Amino acid sequence: MTQRKQVVYSRKGGPNIIEIIEEEMPSLKSEHIRIDVHYAGINFADLMMRVGLYGAAPPFPFTPGYEVSGIISEVGAKVTNRKVGERVVAVTGFGGYSSSVDVNPEQSFVLDEDQDLAAAAAIPVTYATAHHMLVHLGRIRKGDSVLIHHAAGGVGSAAAQIAKVKGAGHIIGTSSDIKKEFVEKLGMTHVSRKEDFVHVCKSITGGKGVDHALDPVGGEHLMKSYKALAKGGKLYSFGASSVIPGQKRNYFAAFKMWWKMPKFDPLRMMNSNKAVFGVHLGTWENEEIMREQMQEIVRMHRNGKLEPIVDSIFKLDDAAKAHIHMHNRKNRGKILLDCRE
Repeated sequence: MTQRKQVVYSRKGGPNIIEIIEEEMPSLKSEHIRIDVHYAGINFADLMMRVGLYGAAPPFPFTPGYEVSGIISEVGAKVTNRKVGERVVAVTGFGGYSSSVDVNPEQSFVLDEDQDLAAAAAIPVTYATAHHMLVHLGRIRKGDSVLIHHAAGGVGSAAAQIAKVKGAGHIIGTSSDIKKEFVEKLGMTHVSRKEDFVHVCKSITGGKGVDHALDPVGGEHLMKSYKALAKGGKLYSFGASSVIPGQKRNYFAAFKMWWKMPKFDPLRMMNSNKAVFGVHLGTWENEEIMREQMQEIVRMHRNGKLEPIVDSIFKLDDAAKAHIHMHNRKNRGKILLDCRE
């Protein structure tokens, strides 16, 4: 049988617990396709899973990885809408940090010959998350103002591009000072983490506040984002990066984040017509809506409207180094693993 190489989280812990194993591929199910993985995307959720702070993660040991790109190497007997040799990007759920992965064909999206596989691997999680917030939930309109935290990261850079395609007006991005130039090149007004972003948002919008605020930080930071909204504005909470300030699980940081997480008052929300959305695509159950969103995103990429930004590519064997790179908040755009043998 064919061998495959995989990353495995053996237990909770820092990047040092990551193991690389080789195993025989199981028999392909008749309703699945097999993808020879070229690239797998890394997301902050993968780090949270590794330290044991991600509720949707499977039990240890397991192989992480939500998204891959590659070439179909085998097609199950019941599959009629995919064929061997097609270049695809796929949403895997888990198991993407691998040289080969099996998925339902409905989880895959066929690429044109000129669509880069590395760029494609940077699409599913970051662009689907940004699209889900701004387009599906937020119904973003031409001229809307948008606040994007962690603006230089994968979701941040994707959100900036989608907001621009949809005709947003002011796009404001927060990041460290070292990433200022990168954020500004994406068409955002940069706000340093040292600045009061609520004040900046109000100032730029003539005192009204922003129409959309994307917050992956959590804790007390979330309430500040809420205060930056205009009346009728929408806040999207899609992460809790403040819970992992370093490379390992930090109980104090986790407790502090949860303790300071705001309790929103429905009556006050009614008076201001503000909305708060909790966003977690890992637990999203309407597959039809997700496929529709992915199809639109792949189309926009094919038409040159979206340009996924790849920060760096690490070999599969160097997955621990890739995690450290993300832990240290060094990435500008997406981090990928090269999973080819």
